[in-house]
Amino acid sequence: MADSLNIVVLAGGISHERDVSLRSGRRAADALSAAGHSVTLRDPDASLLPFLTETRPDVVFLALHGSSGEDGALIDLLEAAGIPFVGSPSEAARLAWSKPVAASLVRRAGLAVPEQIVLSHEAFRELGAASVLRVVADSFDGDVVIKPGSGGSAQGVSIVSDYGSLPRAMVDAFTYSDVAIIEQRIVGTEIAVAIIEVDGEPITLPAVEIEPVSGVYSFEARYNAGETTFYAPSRLSDEDATRASDAALAVHSLLGLRDLSRVDFIVDDEGVPWFLEVNVLPGLTETSSLPLALDADSRSAADVYSALARAAAGRKAR
Repeated sequence: MADSLNIVVLAGGISHERDVSLRSGRRAADALSAAGHSVTLRDPDASLLPFLTETRPDVVFLALHGSSGEDGALIDLLEAAGIPFVGSPSEAARLAWSKPVAASLVRRAGLAVPEQIVLSHEAFRELGAASVLRVVADSFDGDVVIKPGSGGSAQGVSIVSDYGSLPRAMVDAFTYSDVAIIEQRIVGTEIAVAIIEVDGEPITLPAVEIEPVSGVYSFEARYNAGETTFYAPSRLSDEDATRASDAALAVHSLLGLRDLSRVDFIVDDEGVPWFLEVNVLPGLTETSSLPLALDADSRSAADVYSALARAAAGRKAR
């Protein structure tokens, strides 16, 4: 095909989300191949940068999850090497990667964000776990969510309703990050709002409602078939869905994101979307919300990924 691109899809890496990334990468590669492009699926390793600088692909399609691709480091190198890529700029990726930073910026912009306490592992040890956890327990009414300060796929996330479960939850969170977040649990409807850019303008896809069988959207609930019921589009009222879409667009713009993103919310009984986190490289697996939202919007993944690749290939290198 005359207008086909030479695309390198990056997937895998050494983060805790490697397996999910490989699944995303394979589906992205299949979709791009179906659109007529020449696609190479690569795992980032020591040979990657020499390969990219020597072969100079038209564009890199990032399907990496976790620190392998979302913390901004690899993106910085792609920008420095002048390799076009699908995804957000490195500065935006760093802002989104740090959940406490993203939450602070979103809260300052006037959007609803649950109350949080953010603790480094060093502070947790230095100040004494027992003393710290007593302050934490006294600071919140009701259940809290303990989660790592970076990363995705719900790894290291716990819902805690009693003081005795706090220590184990903190250990689990620190397994995945040097920073842990203790957050007020918001009760409501969990949704994911995916954003894609069409002709340079971000648009929201239909919100995907998430209803885990166990009641908790864990790693297993995300990626094992039958563990979660997804509603695409969500069952929210038109008014509540619009409010969530507007909030997602605000987050995308506020953080300087590009091409595609996914913003997660809990919508409470009053229709307020509470910001949970934002993902600059959303999952593309068969149970991921972005592909489900594309289907709900009658959009072909092959067409959308191809359009994003073409737009990225046409951008000037740094």
